[in-house]
Amino acid sequence: MSRLWSVLGVPSSAGAHTPGLEQGPAAVRAAGLLSDLRAAGLQVDDRGDVPGFRWRPDPERQNGQNATAVAAVADDVAAAVAVVLGEGRTPLVVGGDCSITVGVMAGFAQAARDPALLYMDGGPDLFTPGTRANGNLDAMGVAHLLRLPGHLPEVAAVGPPLTPDRVVSYGDALPAEGPDVERDLLEELAITRISALDVHRDAHAAAAEALAAAESAGESFVLHFDVDVLRFAAMPIADVPDSGGEPIGLSLHEAMTSVSVFAHSPRLAAVVLTEINPDHAPDPEVLSDFTTALAAALAV
Repeated sequence: MSRLWSVLGVPSSAGAHTPGLEQGPAAVRAAGLLSDLRAAGLQVDDRGDVPGFRWRPDPERQNGQNATAVAAVADDVAAAVAVVLGEGRTPLVVGGDCSITVGVMAGFAQAARDPALLYMDGGPDLFTPGTRANGNLDAMGVAHLLRLPGHLPEVAAVGPPLTPDRVVSYGDALPAEGPDVERDLLEELAITRISALDVHRDAHAAAAEALAAAESAGESFVLHFDVDVLRFAAMPIADVPDSGGEPIGLSLHEAMTSVSVFAHSPRLAAVVLTEINPDHAPDPEVLSDFTTALAAALAV
């Protein structure tokens, strides 16, 4: 199929717990993302960056750090995404921390579209200020989209609410046993879940299951791809290595097999790439390997 991609950078670590993610868009461009996409046969333009924010301590709001900045960045993302959609193009939003997906979903609402959310992440980001001790909002994005109890109104107000039946959680490495806030919420809210263990068993089958769920949940879907879903030892680019501990994260091959399955769907309406911390990459070739693999996976 022929998509017209537009890359939009969001150089923000507002929702993180340390700086670094604000460097992601520039690093990914320098690694060759645009040239890799074009070499793979994709039509793409670069819309530059929305205004960014570098993380800083927020002692006045320790349970929801930098919430005002998170909301402001998400507002800017929403406006930029709505413009791209209005031109009939497909956004490839490069962050930045995971809270930017709140803005992406709001941009779809501004464009009068109502997609499902396929959330490919080491964790489903269902924490709230009451359950996340260090207050980093990049672990709370889906909770705010769902308006879970305890959410921060100024962040949730960026866009309309999302219902659990329109969310698919993919690739999480949450512990299989013992108490776990996010795993319990996935079950309580009846959110479709395909875990890292499912992907390890058969990446293509797991992705096909997730795609079927996403396609049945909305007229289109947004793919959120947090690189902390990846096995850090093999692809060390995430801000938080191997989110969730055991089971280990996805291999690059498993992740890109999944992205390729998702990209084959005509209902894929946007991709959000988050949590790349270039300071963690041991050399420039690591990011280049990642962008080359991503371009190949999107080239369908």
